[in-house]
Amino acid sequence: MTARKPEHPLIPADRVSGADVVDKSGDKLGKIEDVAIDKVSGHVAYAILSFGGVLGLGSKYHAVPWKALRYDEDKRAYVVPLTKSDLEKAPMIDETELSGWSDEASREQIHSFYAGYGIGPFWV
Repeated sequence: MTARKPEHPLIPADRVSGADVVDKSGDKLGKIEDVAIDKVSGHVAYAILSFGGVLGLGSKYHAVPWKALRYDEDKRAYVVPLTKSDLEKAPMIDETELSGWSDEASREQIHSFYAGYGIGPFWV
């Protein structure tokens, strides 16, 4: 079954924040806290996903390549090709890094992990 095409294909960034992220079966994995945009190209590089925790306490954060997300109009959520178990193994970022980070080694770790799912870096 193919997901319906959204009536409005563009969305303001402030409406992306707080959007649910689910796995292929529709089980909620977390929500988008923010998006990271490449300053030079303007491409959305990552969705910053909060995962786990209760009421924001103990949440873990993952920079999920934007290419990994697909909006499903029927589910009214972003779908990723990951399970909860997969996400638990994904590289995390510290809450202090949510406003941006410049650690090339961390970004390489993220790209290496998601390459196993056929998802390349945002600049490719």
